[in-house]
Amino acid sequence: MSAVNLLVISLALSCVGGVAALVLKRAENASKTVACVLGALAALFGFGSALAAVFGPAELVSVATPFSFASFTLLLNPLAGLLVGVISLLAFAAWIYGLAYMDEYRGKGIGVMGFFMSFFIASMNLVICSDNAFWFLVFFELMSLTSYFLVIIEQDEKSIRGGFLYLIMAHVGFLLIMIAFFTMAGITGSFEFSSFRETAFAPAVASLVFLLAFIGFGCKAGMVPFHSWLPQAHPAAPSNVSALMSGGMIKIGVFGIVKVGLDLLAASGCELWWGVTVLVFGAVSSVLGVVYALAEHDIKRLLAYHSVENVGIILLGVGAGFIGVALGQPVLAAVGLMAGFYHLLNHAVFKGLLFFGAGSVLFSTGTRNMEKMGGLARAMPVTAMCFLIGSLAISAIPPLNGFVSEWFTYQSLFNAAFAGDSIVKIFAAFGAVALALTGALAVTCFVKAYGVTFLSAPRSEAAARAREVGAPMKAGMILLAAVCVVLGIGAPWVAPAMEHIASATLAAPSATVALGAMLVNPELGSLVSPPLLAVLLVAFVAVPIVLRAVLGKGGQGVRKDPWACGYAPDAQMPVVATSFASEVEMFLEPLYRIRAIVSRQSGKFVALFQGTVRGAEVAQDVGDKYLVDSVAAFVTWLSRKVQKVEGGDFRVYIVYIVVALVFFLCLSVLVK
Repeated sequence: MSAVNLLVISLALSCVGGVAALVLKRAENASKTVACVLGALAALFGFGSALAAVFGPAELVSVATPFSFASFTLLLNPLAGLLVGVISLLAFAAWIYGLAYMDEYRGKGIGVMGFFMSFFIASMNLVICSDNAFWFLVFFELMSLTSYFLVIIEQDEKSIRGGFLYLIMAHVGFLLIMIAFFTMAGITGSFEFSSFRETAFAPAVASLVFLLAFIGFGCKAGMVPFHSWLPQAHPAAPSNVSALMSGGMIKIGVFGIVKVGLDLLAASGCELWWGVTVLVFGAVSSVLGVVYALAEHDIKRLLAYHSVENVGIILLGVGAGFIGVALGQPVLAAVGLMAGFYHLLNHAVFKGLLFFGAGSVLFSTGTRNMEKMGGLARAMPVTAMCFLIGSLAISAIPPLNGFVSEWFTYQSLFNAAFAGDSIVKIFAAFGAVALALTGALAVTCFVKAYGVTFLSAPRSEAAARAREVGAPMKAGMILLAAVCVVLGIGAPWVAPAMEHIASATLAAPSATVALGAMLVNPELGSLVSPPLLAVLLVAFVAVPIVLRAVLGKGGQGVRKDPWACGYAPDAQMPVVATSFASEVEMFLEPLYRIRAIVSRQSGKFVALFQGTVRGAEVAQDVGDKYLVDSVAAFVTWLSRKVQKVEGGDFRVYIVYIVVALVFFLCLSVLVK
């Protein structure tokens, strides 16, 4: 079956599941089950469509619509297949997870949640595959609206504020993207993306379009400085929705930047400053994202800031790819773009896993505050193990998947430094240093997040009462944890597929990125073997354990007290989130001050917008009073007068008829 047919089946199942969940909303168990089962089935068909698109020929389908200017055109090529595959994988895990997790929302609208979640997933897939500017914008808006309603599903002050800020930023981005597309459509006379690809725009026009699209899609991606909505909206949403938004939706921002810069503007040529701009924004986002995450005690806000960080890492690779295209270096372009795509996939998997883990902790303890956790590894061993795998992966610890994509990102930056002039060397070195700093801080942050949440002793009654979550939630986490391991250890076999997607996007020859069980940088000849690293690390851990078991008999017992100064430990003595990050916060205090200033400015912007809304409401009242209300009053007065001629006596009606006949007879005679 073709990729398009599989996608259509997936979309149909999503729509049926969403509508059925809404129809059955009063029967919450049935609504939840129907939504989750049909959603998971739709995700399987979507994943099949993605595989067919990545490894098969590109498919283009166009259907006429009532709008003569906008045919409904779908394009499934390797790039679209990658994004559809990422969203489908996350959606499948999220629906399985939701079979138990959605019970948390009983009485709050499980059916409504199933409806919006189904259409949110469908709209993301349609945005990715739309090859017409009009329909792209329609589905982009549908994606923003459905995700907004999911963010505010709790209907409390924080969720409404987070959703409102998200909606503002989404529409700012939408407006800029729309202007970029309308600029190209005005020149080509068509909304079809195929017309954009075939047109060589003037350099100034192409640069303007790229800049508009970069900022517009950057708002959706959550890159600095357009990230303020992300740490407010993601924590407010249900955890399986947070996984879809962080792992899937924000990647559409990266997809849009690549699509406009390297696909729709391909005939216009890629400017070097485009790549440098993407790289610099990526470097700043990666560092500031992890710095702000370090100061967080709310586990979901911490993960949201790490989405900013990892979008920055993705943009580092994509920026190197843009630089390679501008310099006419196809291998640099392919390796850079492949690094970005590989990290896009990896981040979706380990961030989805971490949000599931955070959701399980919240489900079991009722709190997102890490200060009130501790000791959960004993009560929730499966959640703890899965969260540990996600923490190691996001920290780029070998041999898991985060290490592989960051290794390729380093290689792409090194390639750019060797291939470019002095300006490119400076910016490539800046990107590499930013990535190194980001990696070190990410390890620090997740030592804190895992240690404070799962280790030591419980620091609250809720943590002491915590119990492991149900089988569906564990299944969703185990699935994504297994994928983290496979994408890491199996990288020598996954990387060529990712390079194929990059080469197809660039319309360039393939580059060799793997030899047997080794990953290779084809430019510099660097080598690394994730399977060998896995064997060595297992041996490194296993050998001391075996030696201790064999030779350690009769030794002294292990001291269990965390303090050795003669004091009995209490719940406040173990390291907590505040004390762990205090030294880093002091060192990076200027950056936190910048965030506070930006937050105040964004607060002023929201207040200004709300004031505008209130002003519009007043203006609407004035209009209603002097225009609508006055017209309505006149119509009401006239109707009362007319009612007087309606006496209810049929003889009076006969007189009316006779008078009317006489009038029209006289009129006909006069006309003659």
